[in-house]
Amino acid sequence: MVRLADPGAGPAPEPAPAAPAARRGGLSRRAVLLLVAGGAAQLSLPRLAPPAPRSAAPAAQDRAAALLAAHAQALRTGVLAELDLAELGYRVTGLTAGEVRAELDYRLRGFDDYPAVLQRSLAWDGTGALGAESAQPGGAAAPWDLGPVRPVRGARCLVLGPGEPGDLSTVAGAADQAVAAVSAVWGTGWPQRLVLQLPSTEEQFARLLGVDPGGYQGIAAVTSAAAGAPVRTAADRVMLNPEAFRQLSAVGRQVVVTHECTHVATRADTHPWTPLWLSEGVADWTGYLDTGRTARQIAPELTRDVAAGRIPGALPADADFAAGSQGIAQAYEQAWLACDLIAQQHGRPALVALYRGIGAAGPGAGRDAQLDAQLRAGLGYGLAEFTQRWQAWTERQLAPQA
Repeated sequence: MVRLADPGAGPAPEPAPAAPAARRGGLSRRAVLLLVAGGAAQLSLPRLAPPAPRSAAPAAQDRAAALLAAHAQALRTGVLAELDLAELGYRVTGLTAGEVRAELDYRLRGFDDYPAVLQRSLAWDGTGALGAESAQPGGAAAPWDLGPVRPVRGARCLVLGPGEPGDLSTVAGAADQAVAAVSAVWGTGWPQRLVLQLPSTEEQFARLLGVDPGGYQGIAAVTSAAAGAPVRTAADRVMLNPEAFRQLSAVGRQVVVTHECTHVATRADTHPWTPLWLSEGVADWTGYLDTGRTARQIAPELTRDVAAGRIPGALPADADFAAGSQGIAQAYEQAWLACDLIAQQHGRPALVALYRGIGAAGPGAGRDAQLDAQLRAGLGYGLAEFTQRWQAWTERQLAPQA
């Protein structure tokens, strides 16, 4: 997750005493990368495990499976005909009185190498037709749960949502621009395509994630991706929070989409041992690249801290990026500055190589030891010196202007 000042809001004001985040004036945006192996928005790889054992009488199981197959066909040829689905199918995972529980796989032609997977619940009386369908408790909603799906295709993207076509087209334009910008930095060895979802309300945004809406207020976008999966496998999704997203300037919206696109492009190189300051930092750094925004505009919270003599003592820990953490805004700004330091002093290729090198190195004996080794190999000095250089860089970039 990253929280940044809206880069389109104009010149950064001189630092002033900070107000509580919930009451602070001006716009901010947050984005989050969900690296999932299952759960809220599971994005699948080819199944290696055998199907779950039958949990009901074979006749009932077979009847439910047949009804689900017919239901899938009706969806594909009916309300979902515009989606151009390469795959849509259900697999029974459980039967109880009045309910069929199933795993839904769907794959978008031209965008998904493997399907997105959702956990579904359908009403059933045990013999007749299926009834209402919904996400299982705590599960993510399907795009069509929110209302009519109006797909808008760009040159390199597909935008889904129940909103106005003009809004979806605007997102598609930003996504196409993001793909080009990200490929210019990270290369073309990723699929160079995006699937984005734009719901109508913040409540719908939370339903797409299967989360409590209260925990995601102010977050403008979420990328769901399977961490470390091969480049051409997982069905990545970018979900936009319409209420937060629409408050941003045009530049701010572009930064958000480019940030999320970076997560998609770097997903195969992102692992549990990748420090969050690096994964979120490179996404922000790529998002802000060539926007013309200054460090003081990009990092207003940290600018206030530096003016007050508070220089960060260490690179942000993973816990600093958790929703609700004290100093969450500064953590994201510190991450951007760390990546900006590498790019400015060693070149953009060095930043890309460091990111990929950390991913390829594996967990090793410990994260800090691996990071130290990769910094020495790529930059010529270790973690302790990098931290000192970053502290000096932060102070120099954000110091009060004369």
